[in-house]
Formats: sequence, structure tokens, C-alpha cells
Amino acid sequence: MTDYRVSQGEVQEDQITAAIEKVTAQVPSSAYLALAIGSMAVSVGFQAAKKPHSALFVGQWAAPFLILGIYNKLVKLHGSDGTTHA
Repeated sequence: MTDYRVSQGEVQEDQITAAIEKVTAQVPSSAYLALAIGSMAVSVGFQAAKKPHSALFVGQWAAPFLILGIYNKLVKLHGSDGTTHA
């Protein structure tokens, strides 16, 4: 059976990805957590104001903010293509 996995350092990211990650890596990871908690708080506010559709819409932002925070942390720890060493 053929092994199709990519080894570390075998493929590099393009320059656009590297440039975006260089800028976003400067954002502290706690900012993404704050955005997630803030979206939950705003969602509760909309729910209290009897605006259930807005509450659901804003409440669903928490998960993407947390995922972006995890991605940001991984880029800081491992680099964009796994070949960057701190």
C-alpha cells in the first residue's frame, strides 16, 4: 500500500500564507478568547432583548474565534510550514 502522507519540510507554504501568518501571529492568543467570550455575552444580551435570531447569529461566532485562536497558537509554536525553528 502506498503512503501518501506529506513529511515535515517536504512542502512549503506560499508567500501570501506566510505574510498573513506573520501579521496575525502578532495578535495575542488571549484576544481570540476575549472575542469568543464577548460574542457569547452579546448573544446573551440579544436573547434578553427578545431578539433570538440575532442571538443565535452572534452566538455562533464563538467557535470560529476559538478555532482561529488555536490556529494562531499552532503557527506561533510550529511555523507556517513546519520548517521554521524558533
